Amino acid sequence: MKRVLIHLIAILLLPGAMLFAQDQNSGFPKMIEAGSAFSVHFAGSGPAKLYILSPSQAIRRDIQLGTTTDFAAGTLHNAGHYSFFVAGSSSSTSGEFDVLPAEKPAELSFIAKPSRLQVSVHNGITGAVYVFDSYGNLITSPASVHFQLSNPAGNLQSRSVTTRDGSAWTAMDSSSQQGTDKFIAEVDGVSSVRIIRQVPGDPCSLKMSAKATGQKVQLITDPVRDCNGNAVPDGTVVTFTEMYDGSQSTADVPIKRGIAEIEMPSHAGATISVASGVVLGNQIRWEK
Repeated sequence: MKRVLIHLIAILLLPGAMLFAQDQNSGFPKMIEAGSAFSVHFAGSGPAKLYILSPSQAIRRDIQLGTTTDFAAGTLHNAGHYSFFVAGSSSSTSGEFDVLPAEKPAELSFIAKPSRLQVSVHNGITGAVYVFDSYGNLITSPASVHFQLSNPAGNLQSRSVTTRDGSAWTAMDSSSQQGTDKFIAEVDGVSSVRIIRQVPGDPCSLKMSAKATGQKVQLITDPVRDCNGNAVPDGTVVTFTEMYDGSQSTADVPIKRGIAEIEMPSHAGATISVASGVVLGNQIRWEK
């Protein structure tokens, strides 16, 4: 490309270079679709050199004025603004034209966030799509993007959004059931898939029971679930608190196999409570 640019600069500095005609109707069409085959024709006679320049491409071609020059598909594949210059023995011509992205999409860049979140979060999942043609050009003309979020339980959300300047985005609610959701973006038969893992929410309606075991009281929760009935994952901390005669004992217990249990000192008249995070459970007045 450097060699072509140096050659073109040298031509532009020739004394006769001030005489070339700025004729946009000669040779190139105003617009060319990226990657398409095309032909150009320049009036005159005799041999000439054709230069095509853009920020990403530089082409030099020997042509014969007065005849048609064919360019194969894929010759100009980068969308952008191009300049051309024809240097003949007696005259020169220059002009400009645009290479536009192909209309048919070939690839989607699909960004979905987050990859993991709690259930039942309003607009908690976002997806953004960028639409490209087969040459990697961003297709800026409007296109309809179909977003779909589904899970194994059969819950389905869908949105259709028209791209603006090559991109479109949407927001979806996480479903009420834990599991692995499939997030799909589709444009004109071209699709991309992302996986969203939905985990249980905070514990809800904590309930414990108590029974005597020797000189201690055994505390055990019912299976701990969130407000949608999903089992809270093992490792979630449950806090048991025993208050007796002005003193307080506290124990943090991780959930194992869906429940939390512990033995604490038995004091008649003690008040025992259970909580997990900001969620409070029931209280028990221990009389044994």
